Amino acid sequence: MIDAPVSPTDTEVAAAAALAGAEVVRDRYGRRHSRIDKGAGDFATDADVAAEAAILDVIRTARPGDAVHGEEGGRYGEAGAVRAWLVDPLCGTLNYATGSPLVAVNVALRNGPAAVADPFSGEVFLTDGETAWVRHGAAGRASRRVAGRPEAGEERLAPTADTRLVDVNLDPPFPGAPAFRAVDLLARPGFVERFRPRVLSTTLALAWVAAGRRAAYVTDGGDLSGSVHFAAGIALCRAAGCVVTGVDGAPVGRPEGRGLVVAADAETHGLLMSSIRERGRSA
Repeated sequence: MIDAPVSPTDTEVAAAAALAGAEVVRDRYGRRHSRIDKGAGDFATDADVAAEAAILDVIRTARPGDAVHGEEGGRYGEAGAVRAWLVDPLCGTLNYATGSPLVAVNVALRNGPAAVADPFSGEVFLTDGETAWVRHGAAGRASRRVAGRPEAGEERLAPTADTRLVDVNLDPPFPGAPAFRAVDLLARPGFVERFRPRVLSTTLALAWVAAGRRAAYVTDGGDLSGSVHFAAGIALCRAAGCVVTGVDGAPVGRPEGRGLVVAADAETHGLLMSSIRERGRSA
């Protein structure tokens, strides 16, 4: 008797897709890239497009009935598909195009598993929707991980605010202005007295909050829960036990939602919210 092949789990599909995109990003690093203008100073490169194609190939092969929303190509698949994947093939394009390796590849099943791959460290940060872990040296390695049981080269994510490092996304536009602009947070006494700001300019920083390498992450914006940029990172942080809200302190996922504050713990989140609400004392 021949056993039928075991279908990969959604978590394994997310990991394989993210790693396929990461391989393209890594292989093309350091080259001269063609640019696709998106307006307002934003652009994609040929590496973004090629990485998205590699990710789509994995998802289409493993889940042919699912829809995919890619940052570069838009929506693929049946319009009425119940399941949809959100794909950001190269988060940190400007970093990448200027020779900085601080980038991420994000793949998330809407309201399900997600993966954030770092093309240069070989790490992939994963969640099955309930727990979150990091797989080291993941490039080229498949996994049949048992839920809740780390295998060799894996460890559970454990958020901590010990570093006091907070990544603040300073990229425009600033839809919350004038009430809130992330850039203004850097000049507020309550913030700089307690934290050390960093500007990574990629949602890799969200994975680092989940892993305890950053205390928090703050960005302006609308409802980011369905964004190809943020969905994977939000899922990862929630599964790791981080505090995840908008800049108004309300839950993420409302149509009227505003931005994102992800903190390692409730105390850090409270301190950040106090700084965000500071008025009249900015330098």
